[in-house]
Amino acid sequence: MTRNKITAIVAASVALAAILLLSYQHWRDSGPGGREELLAKLPADATAVLYIDLDALRQSPFLAELYKWVPQAEADTDYAEFLKSTGFNYEADLHRAAIAILKRGQDSAFCAVAEGSFDRKRIAAYASQSGTRETRNGKEVFSVPINGMPRRISFTFLRDDRIVLTNDSNLLTPSTHLVTDLDAQAWRERFRRLAGSPIFAVVRQDAAAGEAISARAPGGLQSPQLSALIDQLQWISVAGNPEADHLRVVLEGEGAADGPTRQISDLLTGLLSLAEAGLNDPKVRRELQPQVREAYLELFKSADVSQIDRGDTKSVRLIFDVTPALLEAARSSSPGTPASPQEKAPPGKKATIRN
Repeated sequence: MTRNKITAIVAASVALAAILLLSYQHWRDSGPGGREELLAKLPADATAVLYIDLDALRQSPFLAELYKWVPQAEADTDYAEFLKSTGFNYEADLHRAAIAILKRGQDSAFCAVAEGSFDRKRIAAYASQSGTRETRNGKEVFSVPINGMPRRISFTFLRDDRIVLTNDSNLLTPSTHLVTDLDAQAWRERFRRLAGSPIFAVVRQDAAAGEAISARAPGGLQSPQLSALIDQLQWISVAGNPEADHLRVVLEGEGAADGPTRQISDLLTGLLSLAEAGLNDPKVRRELQPQVREAYLELFKSADVSQIDRGDTKSVRLIFDVTPALLEAARSSSPGTPASPQEKAPPGKKATIRN
């Protein structure tokens, strides 16, 4: 495996963790059932659900390390005006949020439920000035234009510290069939498994996700075989758990058949073994800075691939750690083309567990 491929694998893993943390320790609720209440208000026909508990993440030393690594974006004038008018700063005032992505033919819609320290009067005044205000089913509904977005954002307050917003105003009415609907029960089961994660994403497969992933992968990492196997999965989840100064990332693919998950497990195990062997190649050792090589080795040694048998479904799980050293290595690495090992290392032993 070339150094470019090794770097690409590491960069993709780090980017995934960064995206999860910046877009969406153990979770902490505002009250009994707070986390479940937020998730329960999302539409049951969602394609993907994201959840983030920012209060929990702010307590993690890893978040500070990540902020130091991520390039600082320039201040947005629209957001600066919003902050001035409403007093709401998401970096400090947003506590937790649950977001659903829904397909609408070739388009998509989102519905988010968020809890935070909102100044309801100031936000309502700002929205009324820049957009429209109406009463619907006894609730005040605001609709405001957002630069760069084709549709307006509509929102309403569920209570002073909880708001629901969407780019499809039909989604403003909270779902009432979530408690008994079979779809909702399936979502709740996945949420239950992720109850210890302050940040996660769950995707329910109803499209060619494998093909989409392959199309966005670097050329050397595109695999039609892996794409076809991913398309046979019914659920995909990604979760992040800060532990001291590092982030433990857990990825899981779940399907009805044992074959695809077993083959994905074999492919992942072989890829990890091949990447670790590549780092021990003499040319790679000469070209990579020692601290960079050690950070990559630390990543691959922390990785664990396992298969999970839940009876009705079978899963493959990949766990790895993202450390401050890895973040620094991904930033400082430069491209190269070292020699690849001649033989693929044999896959390691995989555990089959129940959860």
